[in-house]
Amino acid sequence: MGLLALLLAGLAGWLIWTGRLQRMSAKDGMAWGAALVGAVLAAKGKPMLGAPLVIGAAFFLATQGRGRSKPRRKAVAPPENTRIMEARALLGLPVDADAQAIRAAHRRLIASVHPDRGGTEALAAQINAARDLLLAELAVRDGTGPG
Repeated sequence: MGLLALLLAGLAGWLIWTGRLQRMSAKDGMAWGAALVGAVLAAKGKPMLGAPLVIGAAFFLATQGRGRSKPRRKAVAPPENTRIMEARALLGLPVDADAQAIRAAHRRLIASVHPDRGGTEALAAQINAARDLLLAELAVRDGTGPG
């Protein structure tokens, strides 16, 4: 049973090292803790106290995955169309806006949200990115830019 305690301690170290411990629920952590305590008790010559903890934790961990839903997929970047539509909405521009209208809307908005005027850097960066995206999309659409 001493070997089992060492294996469980090694497993806990591996879970911490790989970052899998961060995705564990509190119940999973309690079960692993109970298994470790049970293994230590069994190793110290108290198998009647340690064995039920190890067996109970093993049973809990074995049945834990059956009722869970599939893990969530990582968020995928929105399609280019969605980003362009969001940029147009942010700048308040119609679909057929030209470069002059894009720059004018950018100047109007950036004047009110610039960090020097009490705005936030994040919002100013969003507005700048929207302008750059729309100008690039316009250049591609007109055939004057890369793509």
